[in-house]
Amino acid sequence: MRPRIFITQPVAESAIERLRAVADVELNPDTLHIATKSELIAAVRDRDILFCLLHDRVDRDVIAAGSRLRAIASMKITPSDIDVAEATARRIPVTVIAPIVTEATADIHFALLLAVARRVAEGDRLVRAGIFPGAQSAHLLGFWVHGKTIGLIGGGGRIGRAVAKRAQGFSMRTLYWTPHRKPESEEREAGLTYVSYDELLSTSDFVSVHAPLTPETRHLVGERELSLMKPTAFLVNTARGPIVDEKALVRALAEKRIAGAGLDVFENEPRVEPALLTMDNVVLTPHLGSAVKELREQMASVVVDNIIAVLEGRRPPNCWNSEIYK
Repeated sequence: MRPRIFITQPVAESAIERLRAVADVELNPDTLHIATKSELIAAVRDRDILFCLLHDRVDRDVIAAGSRLRAIASMKITPSDIDVAEATARRIPVTVIAPIVTEATADIHFALLLAVARRVAEGDRLVRAGIFPGAQSAHLLGFWVHGKTIGLIGGGGRIGRAVAKRAQGFSMRTLYWTPHRKPESEEREAGLTYVSYDELLSTSDFVSVHAPLTPETRHLVGERELSLMKPTAFLVNTARGPIVDEKALVRALAEKRIAGAGLDVFENEPRVEPALLTMDNVVLTPHLGSAVKELREQMASVVVDNIIAVLEGRRPPNCWNSEIYK
């Protein structure tokens, strides 16, 4: 009998075709519907492979329902929201993808930075509403980006360095802070200046979040940190939502203690803090970091490589819990 695979949302057709050559494939065809827990439980019953995406939560109950589950193949770099311990206990490999989203995420990061500083989204809404204030109207005055200071929280990593390269094109001064400072040679190469966390917050015109989500970084940007920022400064986050205390951010924005925010990630995705939806000085995108057609096709192909390895009885190339093979 051919293996059975369930895909939680549409992915690149080339990836689906590769899977259909070796297995029976079913998928949720709706790009706007995130599978509920009950739907995931139903999906894994009598399925050999679960092909899941970043927004899917695969908990202990979902894994337990997959009595013949041979792999959980995620299109994520790290398997957050997957109960890896439960999968490991059942000797089910959890696979991921390589960190190939750097440039795309840096692109959306800088897009948000520019959009919120220059009030691009506000301007778009006005034009669509039939309002054209005039080419030199003071109605949508924004902020300089060129020559300003950007501060990268956790900016020594791949995406932080990619954002720093883009900042060089705007002649920006680039600060960074991370718990583990990079060698001076790497700092020089990337055009980075290391400062303390508080100095970064108090001197940056754009505070740029790039830290990984860990128990230590949850609410790394909270009430205290936002109070250190300049009233003309912007917060941009394309890393992980829970790094920023969203309620504290709403208060800082409402009280005009900071100038605005550009957010691609949210603390309780897919739910967004309702007050953010009403604020003109906030630009919001629905976690578009890797949403580039060519990149998503490459990502899906990596997932397929992992799945085919499992079906052929081989250790998959991107196995997170590789100890199950020892």
